[in-house]
Amino acid sequence: MLESITFEMLPHAVAILLNEVSELKGLLSQEKENIPKHESSEQFFNVRQTANFLGLTSATIYSKVSRKELPFMKRNGRLYFSKQELLDYLKEGKVNHQDSVSDEVDELLSNNKKGLRYGK
Repeated sequence: MLESITFEMLPHAVAILLNEVSELKGLLSQEKENIPKHESSEQFFNVRQTANFLGLTSATIYSKVSRKELPFMKRNGRLYFSKQELLDYLKEGKVNHQDSVSDEVDELLSNNKKGLRYGK
């Protein structure tokens, strides 16, 4: 099955191998396209994982859940948190620095129009 390859035959053997590897890569990419993609590969966390993810303590997570500040699911007495919903929750708290500076300037200017003085 294995032939002895001489040094002179090496370039031809390498060319054959490269061709076969290319054919295999083509077959693999076709096969990869035929694999059905899952609609959602959503990840869920428990309380401890959520605390680690958000950089909070477990007690803080329970407190936020009791005040309904965090999106959560409850099943069989256990709490579960969607990673995507937690990311959305974090993004809701995002403050655009430029907007906050503009708002602060607008507020200062409106206070100044009312006759308020700074620094007193």
